[in-house]
Amino acid sequence: MDFGSILLNLAIGMAFGFTLERSGFGDSRRLAAQFYLFDQTVLKVMFTAIVWCMLLLFWSCAMGWVDFSHIFVDPTFIWTAILGGLILGAGFMIGGYCPGTSMVATCTGKVDGMFFLGGILGGIVIFAEAETLFPYFYAYAGAKGRYTLFDWLGVDPGWVALAVVLMALGMFWGAEKLEKIFPGPYGKAEGGES
Repeated sequence: MDFGSILLNLAIGMAFGFTLERSGFGDSRRLAAQFYLFDQTVLKVMFTAIVWCMLLLFWSCAMGWVDFSHIFVDPTFIWTAILGGLILGAGFMIGGYCPGTSMVATCTGKVDGMFFLGGILGGIVIFAEAETLFPYFYAYAGAKGRYTLFDWLGVDPGWVALAVVLMALGMFWGAEKLEKIFPGPYGKAEGGES
């Protein structure tokens, strides 16, 4: 990797971290509030970013500016992804951070973020040492290779993009409703006591 690529990657990483911090994602209380249904900022910000990037990529491919076959897509392993998602979700609920947000919290001097990041690093070491105990599950459980939503559904990518946009709009609407129903420590529900 040349020096220019390193600088570009560093700049993108710093911009991403800055955006996470400015969105309030360096605060474990705000992140955990997602699971308690009274603050849906995580869903709104992350889904907006996902949809925006998906649409930019879709339009770039449709205009012929990008060849999607040349874009790396992580290979899919269904069962390891499900297990990993459950473990990550449990850690997220308990600690209030995901790996990226724990790094943001650590960089801004939050002690809980530092402990969480230490736990992540410890988990990585334990996994690396234990990986040889279950090689088949890790390497082959539900292996699909390069597998996208439109491959799975057997439809044109445009239909998937439309469906994801409609799903996001529905989730944004639902998130607003949840925040009114479950006020949390910051407000009151419609027709309820604070």
